[in-house]
Amino acid sequence: MQTRLQKLKELFPELFTEGQLDWEKLRAAFGDDINFANERYVLNWAGKADAFRVLQQPTTATLQPAPDESVNFDTTENVFIEGENLEVLKVLQKAYYSKVKCIIIDPPYNTGSDSFIYPDRFSEKKEDYLKRIGDKDEEGFLMKEGLFRKNSKDSGHFHSNWLSMMYPRLFLAKNLLRDDGVIFVHIDDNEVHNLRMVMNEIFGEENFRNAIIIKRGVKSVQMQFETVDKLGSGYETILMYTKNANYRFPRIEKKLEERKSGSWNNHWRGTDRPTMRYELFGIIPKSGQWRWSRERSLKAIENYKVMLQDLSKSENEINQEEIDKWYLDKVNEIGEEIDLLRLSKNSKPEHYISPSETTLANDVWFDLPPNSTSALKALFGAKVFDNPKPIELIKRFLYFFTDVNSIILDFFAGSATTAQAVLELNKEDGGNRKFILVQMPEQCDENREAYKAGYKTIADIAKERIRRVIRKIEKEKNSPHPNPLPQGERGLFPPPLTGGGEGEGVNKYTLGFKVFKLSPSSFKIWRGAEIDSEEKLVQQLDAFTNPIKPGAEKQNMLYELMLKAGYEVTSPVQYVTQNHPSPQSSPAEGRGSLRVKPSSTKERGSLKAPSTLAGEGQGGGYYSINNNELIIALDAMNETVVEQIIA
Repeated sequence: MQTRLQKLKELFPELFTEGQLDWEKLRAAFGDDINFANERYVLNWAGKADAFRVLQQPTTATLQPAPDESVNFDTTENVFIEGENLEVLKVLQKAYYSKVKCIIIDPPYNTGSDSFIYPDRFSEKKEDYLKRIGDKDEEGFLMKEGLFRKNSKDSGHFHSNWLSMMYPRLFLAKNLLRDDGVIFVHIDDNEVHNLRMVMNEIFGEENFRNAIIIKRGVKSVQMQFETVDKLGSGYETILMYTKNANYRFPRIEKKLEERKSGSWNNHWRGTDRPTMRYELFGIIPKSGQWRWSRERSLKAIENYKVMLQDLSKSENEINQEEIDKWYLDKVNEIGEEIDLLRLSKNSKPEHYISPSETTLANDVWFDLPPNSTSALKALFGAKVFDNPKPIELIKRFLYFFTDVNSIILDFFAGSATTAQAVLELNKEDGGNRKFILVQMPEQCDENREAYKAGYKTIADIAKERIRRVIRKIEKEKNSPHPNPLPQGERGLFPPPLTGGGEGEGVNKYTLGFKVFKLSPSSFKIWRGAEIDSEEKLVQQLDAFTNPIKPGAEKQNMLYELMLKAGYEVTSPVQYVTQNHPSPQSSPAEGRGSLRVKPSSTKERGSLKAPSTLAGEGQGGGYYSINNNELIIALDAMNETVVEQIIA
């Protein structure tokens, strides 16, 4: 049967979809009942409805802080989240809605050997996987959809599975972008066509900006064969979309290896402005316009005459090299650019385009290395990750498309290249960019160097990389630092940034990152779907006499309630005890600091020694978030504390 299908596919490839025979197309091809339902230009795939259901299903998960794995937990505004990214994106929706300036992701390319989570039947889940990443809560209920598994090309839904994985994540990511936000998605030619269509649907075709092409490492495996079935691919693509069609960014220029000589350009252009039509060299255009105002043009003509006098040559004797040299010397002498205008040999006004060391950048960025493998190996002393993203590529995105106080999100964090780029660029230009990274604790191969070096998961590698980068920057604090962004250092450069300076960024922000882990809620979940009798309803009601799960930690509940109330996990937090004055966060503490003022020697509420709350009836303090914008009381309240809060 398979042999026959293969022969049919060779003769009629248009009858097959994702390797399977499409019976509707077969009937149409042979003239039987030609009727394609819902004929319109639309992206569709097997499982799209399931992807929407997954998207719309609310999460019951939360983020649990892990101070012991963090660096400067109390003061930093950087965040690393360990967990499945779809659920994490759902958790972040309220607190980070429209706050992210830039999203940079490098999702699975769907090469046929990738593993990722996509919606499917829950019955197919593996218990060991569920336990490892916390897919079920303590009561045995599923926390998220899908199974982390290989998407083989032999699958009948090879492309569909990938689209079902990407769609809900991109949809939720768009919600987090600011109105002037931008997203970059790194992909290769396996799915770039589908990615473009799905991003057109989510972000709008009018918000597509560029398909940036970068160099990739080319494998020489084909050298062992006399013939090959296709050429090797030497590039990868980064799709750039914005949230708003009105978004504009600074002109980007690329440094040339050699200075480009000057040239002359037609002074007339087709845009029609009657006020810019005046006499030049006895010519008055009947339509269109001159490029400059009358005053500027006349001044440029005089400048050209001065040049001829200085060179003591006629127009017929002078060459372009002499013009360029005179121009550069004159600009250097007076400290500003000047205009030149003349009548061409064809009797048309033309203006001078000065020599340039730069040219406008296009969407081909082959000046960058294909990866940062050597840099990562130097940082760890071993090859702990395959093909990490180029650090300079991420810096370039950040430099051109973010401001110095932006939040940057990467929810396919991998080895945390984005975090390194943020930290290093902040050091270089004095910025205070913040990152939010999300990475699932995917197991490392036991036969690879990373596992042998003690890194059990990719998330472990990412966290350690951030720690090492922080230590490296700390060591460099007092070392001489060159101009932070010399022209041409990365091939491209924009107009100078405001602020910043030589090494200035090191002292302007606190190095560090908060680690959080996706975890079950500290509060009991109402299971309405499980209630099918009066007895079960009574059981649920009895269970909610105390809505807090046994053993719940105060620290975990605090951050869960902050997220549910729409507050960032880096918001300033203080614990205020009874009769203690309402706290004011001092500048020295920094944004995102948490200061616990204990009410006894037990240090109740301390984040370094969190107490359990379930069944507790003592206390007398409360948490103040953002200087009393939000009050969270996890201790038993009394009249004195309530009066203190509302005072």
